[in-house]
Amino acid sequence: MTSTTPPAVRPTAAERARSVACRPSAAVCAAGVSGSRVLAHATTRAGQVFLVVAEDGELAAAVRTAPEGDLPALLMVTDHAPVPLRDQVRAQLWLSGWLTPVRAEDQREVALAFADVQPAGALLDVGATATLLRLDLAEVVLGEGGSTVELTPEDYAAAEPDPLVGVETAALQHLDADHPGELALLRSRIPGAWLADADVVRPLGLDRSGFRLRIESERGHRDVRVPFDAPVSSEAELGPAVHRLLCAARRCCRQG
Repeated sequence: MTSTTPPAVRPTAAERARSVACRPSAAVCAAGVSGSRVLAHATTRAGQVFLVVAEDGELAAAVRTAPEGDLPALLMVTDHAPVPLRDQVRAQLWLSGWLTPVRAEDQREVALAFADVQPAGALLDVGATATLLRLDLAEVVLGEGGSTVELTPEDYAAAEPDPLVGVETAALQHLDADHPGELALLRSRIPGAWLADADVVRPLGLDRSGFRLRIESERGHRDVRVPFDAPVSSEAELGPAVHRLLCAARRCCRQG
């Protein structure tokens, strides 16, 4: 028997967008640029978007020679599931606006703000083989679960990434590889009508509100949330929250 779980809650769209922005996989499309390599990207705590690109690359050259002093561009960030799934893409974030060079006198300050959220090795090359660009946002679109939502640049800048974004990958990989019993307990929190015996349940996501699980079946897949009893606000609260969730699942299994 599957017990009744707490109502599923989730971070806001702006929070989810800021979490996706923390992922390293990114590509840039810009007018007149056939291909561009992004060495690193980041949205700072203040909500500003910066890119590190090759100093001698096509994108940097296009920005420097843009007639209006800025270059219309689209940065696409892809969020991949941390465990093997049929469909690895969890979400995509499209950040569009205008690229401009970061002035030499501002590069140190920008690099520090960049490193505070994304300590990328490419920052060490800024001023030599790499350069910093700023993306002034015009539009923000988050795509996930087959749908899209448009955010204002102001809402995106004001939001914060999920507090568990830095530990999510390792936590889910550890759960998937080393804790089949705990994963089975999480599966027991899914309504029985949603599952067939042959369905495979894998960890898909983890955020302040709880776990996301992927149900893979012959018919396709379905995603479901298994919430904590209360949202967490820091990595330190994750262990106790998971412990309470698993204890509740065990009690329900014994009662069932």
